[in-house]
Amino acid sequence: MPDPNHPNLHSQTSQGFESLQAHWRMPYILAPKSDPTSANPFASLPDQDDAESLILLRGKHNYTVLNRYPYNAGHLLVVPYQEVSELQSLSPEARHEHIDCITAAQDLLTRALKPDGFNTGYNFGTAGGAGIPGHLHCHIVPRWHGDTNFMPVIGNTRVLPDALQSMWERLRQHI
Repeated sequence: MPDPNHPNLHSQTSQGFESLQAHWRMPYILAPKSDPTSANPFASLPDQDDAESLILLRGKHNYTVLNRYPYNAGHLLVVPYQEVSELQSLSPEARHEHIDCITAAQDLLTRALKPDGFNTGYNFGTAGGAGIPGHLHCHIVPRWHGDTNFMPVIGNTRVLPDALQSMWERLRQHI
């Protein structure tokens, strides 16, 4: 992961504007856009090593993982092992554990990162914004007062203060 203090990441332009170089985002930008019929990454994640897959917690029916393309630092996903697109397709036991996992994820983020609040929710179907519409997942996004700035609006870029592997290690310390 890049060193955030590296001199090439921050520079002053001739107009006096600060330039932020987030070159580690290029693989995401250049990656082929998700096709709803393409392979489901949530199905194979549980078969991988937790550190490699960024899985933080595993339950009987669900797992909690760091989002590889986060909206904010510490953005987690709670994902059922079963590939379903709707909550009502989960068994009552899996649905109850799903909610318990969301609560545990917010608890973990509160202990580790001390956010001021959360955005927590689902995107159902492609029209609802789901990138993987066939496999429901709940987003848990920690938020802090003042964490929104001009970058997403003007620069179409999110600035994250920590690398994913560092964040995974930080959160694992609080489990």
